[in-house]
Amino acid sequence: MTTLPTPPDVHDSGVSGLTWRFIHLAESLPNSVLAFVARFSIAAVFWKSGQTKIQGFALDIVNGERIWGWPRLSDSVVDLFRDEYQLPLLPPELAAMLAATAEHVFPVLILLGLATRLSAVALLGMTLTIQLLVYPDAYPTHGTWAAVLLYLTAHGPGQLSVDHWITRRYR
Repeated sequence: MTTLPTPPDVHDSGVSGLTWRFIHLAESLPNSVLAFVARFSIAAVFWKSGQTKIQGFALDIVNGERIWGWPRLSDSVVDLFRDEYQLPLLPPELAAMLAATAEHVFPVLILLGLATRLSAVALLGMTLTIQLLVYPDAYPTHGTWAAVLLYLTAHGPGQLSVDHWITRRYR
């Protein structure tokens, strides 16, 4: 049977003591802090991507009054889905609308910590689609996204989240 080395004296100022203190400090980081940083970071990535797909809010004038509607897709985004992304099975108009919607809805949910695991799985599916069908050479970026989304899927949003509040309230 293998035994782990015992940590050196806490007051050991050598490399071994510093290493053990660093490891202890790193292991004491709360999951809630890690999860919040992960949620904030991955939400920002997808939100910013979603913002590139829209042209602000639609403005309609009905009976002389201005009425604000849903955001409109930017003029070039459908062309991008048609010419560059070329997703199979989906018309470019539908793919562009679905991507823009997903890149706005799921990041907000993740940031709030609401339906976090479901939202992380949805964005993981989107990441895999992009990696496999659109930009196969971008695996370093997509691998980083996948790691963060897998962390949130496995460990949840942490205590600083609506999911945690709901779980505590209704458990």
